[in-house]
Amino acid sequence: MSTITLTSEDFGQTVTKEGITLVDFWAEWCGPCKQFGPIFETASETHPDITFGKVDTEAQQELAGAAGITSIPTLMAFRDGVLVFSQPGALPAPALEQVIEGVKNLDMVEVHKQVAEQQAAAEAGEVPAEPAN
Repeated sequence: MSTITLTSEDFGQTVTKEGITLVDFWAEWCGPCKQFGPIFETASETHPDITFGKVDTEAQQELAGAAGITSIPTLMAFRDGVLVFSQPGALPAPALEQVIEGVKNLDMVEVHKQVAEQQAAAEAGEVPAEPAN
């Protein structure tokens, strides 16, 4: 499957569906975005079971803002409607494959449990504990 263009109209329904969706936030003027684009496209052909979407941050400024994009390219990975990875910077092909394998191998029962715990804590007004060093 080749990449699809995502807009504010279809972004939500695309990333909340079951399965894996990778989203590349990019812009035409961005050199690193142009380097990453072909890598992302090749991965989309290699992994037809994954949805690959691209968001043009110039055309979709409101969506990019809502997603908290401050640097491009930024890659986000969603699995079963949960954001499980977000990182700015152009990835080389092996690193993108590593991200894909990591997302595929996630224990989604555990991820959903953690999300539920975070939501419950937020609703109760609790501040998350700092990780131990």
